[in-house]
Amino acid sequence: MIDKRESQIPLFKVRMSAEASSHVTNVLNSGFIGQGPKVDEFETKLKKYIGCENLLTTNSATSALHLTLHMLKKPKMEWPGLTESSEVLTTPMTCTATNWPILGNNLNIKWVDVNPNTINMDLDDLERKITKNTRVIIVVHWGGYPIDLDRLEDIKRKTKNKFGFTPMVIEDCAHAFGSKFSCGTKIGAKDYNNFCVFSFQAIKHLTTIDGGALICPNEWYHERGKLIRWYGIDRNSDRKDFRCESNIPEWGFKFHMNDVSASVGIANLKNIDQSINIHIKNSKLYDELLKNVNGVELVNQNSEDTSSAWIYSILVDNKIGFMNHMKNYNIMVSQVHERNDKHTCVGDYSVHLPSLDKIVNRLVCLPVGFWVGEEDIKYISDVIKLGW
Repeated sequence: MIDKRESQIPLFKVRMSAEASSHVTNVLNSGFIGQGPKVDEFETKLKKYIGCENLLTTNSATSALHLTLHMLKKPKMEWPGLTESSEVLTTPMTCTATNWPILGNNLNIKWVDVNPNTINMDLDDLERKITKNTRVIIVVHWGGYPIDLDRLEDIKRKTKNKFGFTPMVIEDCAHAFGSKFSCGTKIGAKDYNNFCVFSFQAIKHLTTIDGGALICPNEWYHERGKLIRWYGIDRNSDRKDFRCESNIPEWGFKFHMNDVSASVGIANLKNIDQSINIHIKNSKLYDELLKNVNGVELVNQNSEDTSSAWIYSILVDNKIGFMNHMKNYNIMVSQVHERNDKHTCVGDYSVHLPSLDKIVNRLVCLPVGFWVGEEDIKYISDVIKLGW
């Protein structure tokens, strides 16, 4: 018999530094709240933390993804550019923020199945579906669990040999801030010549209230991205009138971050590893307590890489019964993201995805974050062991 908790254990919680309010107040009182020195400072600190170069911030990860696809439309040297016939191979098991920028850029979605052991993209299915029209591959590091980028590099090489071009890879790292490969390198820092997009939305590991970051594969895209995120205007150019821009050779968007958001990010970045380490510790405790439990299948178990464990995913039998059981014990659980391919707005791209069909009716995520203590993890695990 287990005593029911009086208060609910939430699935997500905003992590806000106690210093954030004073940082924001300083910016608000400075008279400069747009994109300015705090954005520059935040970008510098992010580059140091991740271990990368060519990073720029945006007002959301969605904007960063849209910006990336927009930039890729333009040919450059061996890169052929994108046209209305170009295919973007992507996973439907993600937030719609990953895939709607494809539609926003008038490109074609081609769905790739998932690996049921990781919830990441099935790279075997990816390799089978690449054609002469494939130009971009978008992968998601589900829950923070790194996809096999070495295998992806091999697929890129095979595509080059077969079709004469190398597809561009965009890594959606929204779940994976602070995740590490077995060598100790963080996601976003390895030299795979990919674009990497991070989210600083409210409930992510690191929040700026809302915001994102884009790591570009080279300086050319980085400099171009900085221009296009703010109408195409060069903010550093010499202007006779500071309110009047010089010539704009390429139009752009209003996708930039502001100093208020950046100041929140600076405050929250300060002790980010302390928070991420709690997520990791909790996920490992779940691994131990939930192994060999009837009706539960663990995922993301067989890797030397380190997930930052933004969410902790399991597969369960009788999912509706399980969710009601957890609700009765004041434990919030969720699938977190709906499969994107079910929506009628992408009905033209429908395709059979057998692995996703099997796991989506079993997929549930458990509370794993910094707000969850060891006793909470044991309580949640004991409730699961009761059966449902």
